[in-house]
Amino acid sequence: MTPNYKEFKTTIGGSEVIVETGKYCAQSGGSCLIRCGETVVMLNATMSDSPREGMDFFPLSVDYEEKMYSIGKIPGGFKKREARPSDKAILTSRLIDRPIRPLFPKGFYNDVVVIATVLSVDQNFPPEVYAMIGSSIALSISDIPWAGPTGSVVVGMVDGKYIINPNTEEREKSVLTLNLSGTSEAIMMVEAGANEISDEDMIKAILFGHEEIKKICAFISTMQAEIGKPKREIEYYKVPEEINAAVREFADAKLDHVLEAYVRSERQAREKALDKEVFAHFADIFEGKKRQIGDVLYAMQKEKVRRKILDKGIRPDGRATSDIRPIWCETGVLPRVHGTGVFTRGETQALTTCTLGTVSEFQKLEGLDSENSKRYMHHYNFASYSTGEARSPRSPGRREIGHGALAERSLEPMLPTEAEFPYTIRLVSEILSSNGSTSQASVCGSTLALMDAGVPIKRPVAGIAMGLIKDDKSDNVAILTDIQGLEDFLGDMDFKVAGTEKGITAIQMDIKVKGITEEVFSQAIKQANEGRAHILAKMLETLPATRTVMNQYAPKIISFKIDPSKIREVIGAGGKVINKIIEETGVKIDLNDEGTVFIASPNQEQAEKAKAIVMSIARILKTGDIFIGKVARIIKVGAFVELAPGKDGMLHISKLSDKRVENVEDIINIGNIVKVEVINIGDRGVDLRLLEIIEK
Repeated sequence: MTPNYKEFKTTIGGSEVIVETGKYCAQSGGSCLIRCGETVVMLNATMSDSPREGMDFFPLSVDYEEKMYSIGKIPGGFKKREARPSDKAILTSRLIDRPIRPLFPKGFYNDVVVIATVLSVDQNFPPEVYAMIGSSIALSISDIPWAGPTGSVVVGMVDGKYIINPNTEEREKSVLTLNLSGTSEAIMMVEAGANEISDEDMIKAILFGHEEIKKICAFISTMQAEIGKPKREIEYYKVPEEINAAVREFADAKLDHVLEAYVRSERQAREKALDKEVFAHFADIFEGKKRQIGDVLYAMQKEKVRRKILDKGIRPDGRATSDIRPIWCETGVLPRVHGTGVFTRGETQALTTCTLGTVSEFQKLEGLDSENSKRYMHHYNFASYSTGEARSPRSPGRREIGHGALAERSLEPMLPTEAEFPYTIRLVSEILSSNGSTSQASVCGSTLALMDAGVPIKRPVAGIAMGLIKDDKSDNVAILTDIQGLEDFLGDMDFKVAGTEKGITAIQMDIKVKGITEEVFSQAIKQANEGRAHILAKMLETLPATRTVMNQYAPKIISFKIDPSKIREVIGAGGKVINKIIEETGVKIDLNDEGTVFIASPNQEQAEKAKAIVMSIARILKTGDIFIGKVARIIKVGAFVELAPGKDGMLHISKLSDKRVENVEDIINIGNIVKVEVINIGDRGVDLRLLEIIEK
């Protein structure tokens, strides 16, 4: 064992957690191995020696790496190695990033890379939360400047009882999945999916989780005191005082004029004109210092906007703190699409389409957890034209995947089960115009699209984004309802809440300050509830209830059960029987192992015909049953009658008539339609008796 090896133990949510350091990754800035049960995650944090030249934002990179060997699987595909990160891995990277990012010093532009590598997975102890805890440990014991530690937990709720880091069985029963991070003093990050829980229950869950976080932070602080490296001395970026003073004096009154414009386009035009004037004025005075001049202008704008809100309660567009921008909605916009919903709030606009497919069109997942498929998908697209920019389209990034997942989580509890509505559902939100909270606009547009498509959702869902302006010199705060882009950019919090009239279905909170208090969080939840109710009312003015008739181009699906033992007969050797039914009726047929049959067709009559055929094949025969079938084959001692596709019965020559029959063809021929009765069911097959020749 290496001389620097240390092992630390603690208990989180009733389970022992072991942290090992000093054994692996000796050249990493900060490294640890964290274990719980048979789950093992390795965390490494490193920092570049100097700032990246020309960097004007903090270059933090967080990657959560899923290794298929951790669950004893070989990756799919031709190359048989891990490819691009799964959506789950990208979302986990975001969960790690969001609570640690605000705790790095201002003016810090060295590259920092945090990598979480999943080495082993025990499904009772999902690795995501231990990756979040491990990132805090790696940063705390490293030489990287950082104002942690943070702690992280998952809070579940089963039968009214809160649970820390629920196991597999508890997660299946839980009405809440709350990812929570914070310091010992305050909450840093909240992300939750819930089945319409109340504001009060959500607040209690957060406070319950924060108590455990305080213990985790104390544990990490103990580790840091014992083995932490001294923090590296860094030269932080700062605008020289002479530039700061000169720009402020020149631009102060001019910037007030810019911010007097409540219309965004007018304000942006004035802002561009001011930038041009200021840069031209100081071009010779502070040659080569355009970045520093721009930084002062940004700082001034931020200060003035925030002071106007805090001191006068007036926002950049003239609204009061709890006002919501004008809303209008539309449905049924695209005739060939199964369902469409347009939601417009101020200058933010989302168009969501709903596409319905058969159950076999579900998405297959390859990841580290037990979920391997899903029948509901929500995709979010953000084009450059939505902000008036000229930029070529690109593949979905972390932001797009994160916003799509949030909308998906918001709506999922309200969707009907597969038994109630046997469809695969795909929603796509196209952001047509953006000025704040497009993710929540996509939630609202998606609700309308589902209702327009005739999906029997339990209740409509609306979403709203809340903001926060916190005075650095006092306890004065302003909580903003329905934040726009500038308020998000210059504010301290982006707090998204989605839900129904009954309760919350999803929450996501990002903050830029070092946490918020219980009082602020409670007020934001209350204000969000009021705003959500207003938005729901506006949506229901457009479409009061789910349509009872589906779009004519949507597939019509019927589902029913058959005896699972009959599945093989319905499929037939090499799929011969089921393919014949599909060819004959033009439908699409899916079966599952439980014996549920799904038949999809735009033609209801053909779907019913296919159902009748399947039911006839799957019918449990008994003596005395009557069938009408076609004579399929004749042999010397009788004939075979097709009772159903792939299922024949034997009609012996002695059962063709009460009198003696010399030749079968004297009574029936191939192709005749006959009525027969089942007289015996044996190991050798089904014996029949002729009742009537219906058609020769």
